[in-house]
Order: sequence, then C-alpha cells, then structure tokens
Amino acid sequence: MSNWTIATIILWVLIIAYAGWELVQYFRRKKAATPLENEAFKKDMRRAQIIDVREKDTFNAGHILGARNIPYSQLKQRAGELRKDQPVYLYDDKKTFSYRAAILLKKQGYTDLYVLKNGYSGWDGKIKRKKTFN
Repeated sequence: MSNWTIATIILWVLIIAYAGWELVQYFRRKKAATPLENEAFKKDMRRAQIIDVREKDTFNAGHILGARNIPYSQLKQRAGELRKDQPVYLYDDKKTFSYRAAILLKKQGYTDLYVLKNGYSGWDGKIKRKKTFN
C-alpha cells in the first residue's frame, strides 16, 4: 500500500471516530436536559432555580433577571448550592456550557434540568445589568 492510501485510511478512521464521539455527546446532552424556548422558560422561571453558567464578568455585563451566577468552571464544587427538589434552568451565551453543566448535574443526582434553547444571546425577556461607576 502506498503512503497516500494509508493516510487516507487513517483520515477516514479519524473522521468516523469524531462523528461517533459527536453523536454520543448529542445523545448525552439530549438525555441530560430538556431545551426550552424563551416563552416556556419565562412561563415557569419563578418556580425554578435560574443558573447562569457564564463567567462572573460576563454575568455582570448582563443577565436574566432573577438568575444566579455559578460559572461552569466552579459548578462541580458549588453544585451543593442547588436544591434537587426544584427545577434547574441553565443558560449561557449559546448552549455549550449549559449542556455540559446539565450532564455534570445529572451525574450528581439532579433530574429536573432545562436549558434555554437559544441561550442568553437569544433571550428577549427582562435582563439586569450591574451598574458600574467610573
């Protein structure tokens, strides 16, 4: 076999492995949390724990009114701050860290997990910004 044939085979194996990994992650995310549109999120947010998993500076720049900031980077240590008997609504800028957070919380025994479908960037509800004094 030529070097090109071996390289092509290796490349295809890597592509198939990556596609398989992405497929597994897709089903893990889907199993961990339910995605919610803005309207459904707004409707039930008063009875839920709203958690912004973005970093503190981003949270302070603007966040959903009523949300608490527990950055994804700290969630493993701070998960005990959340109640397991109430729904947990997660969001970030897109959805990446929200679903990772949901997977982490699922492993720790949380069951009622939801993710804002379009993230904070797609949010059309009330927000709060931290006032800065110059």
